[in-house]
Amino acid sequence: MVLDVIINANSTTIEISDPFHPDIDAIITEINRFASLNKIAMASIDLRELIPKMIKGIAGCEQGCPANAKGFVSTGFKNFELQYIEGGILAARLSIGDGKFFYLKMFPDF
Repeated sequence: MVLDVIINANSTTIEISDPFHPDIDAIITEINRFASLNKIAMASIDLRELIPKMIKGIAGCEQGCPANAKGFVSTGFKNFELQYIEGGILAARLSIGDGKFFYLKMFPDF
């Protein structure tokens, strides 16, 4: 599974090698590092809850939980604008002020 993190015109890619046991701390650390390079404060953005929901929306869980990205999009998440893109891609976009956007795009690994 691959997570693209986009802040305005800048982007970075994070590989999620095991979606059933993701290292959320490492993912968030990498996102925060990238955000700080782009002079964006991430303290008020709830990535600890969002990232696992996005992963589960695409990959489901080991015990057979069905993946349900469309259900996650219809339920919504805080101030994020969620979008399901054909092919199993899940996107989350958040306005961070001054016309800037923080954008996550998660791609399945199949």
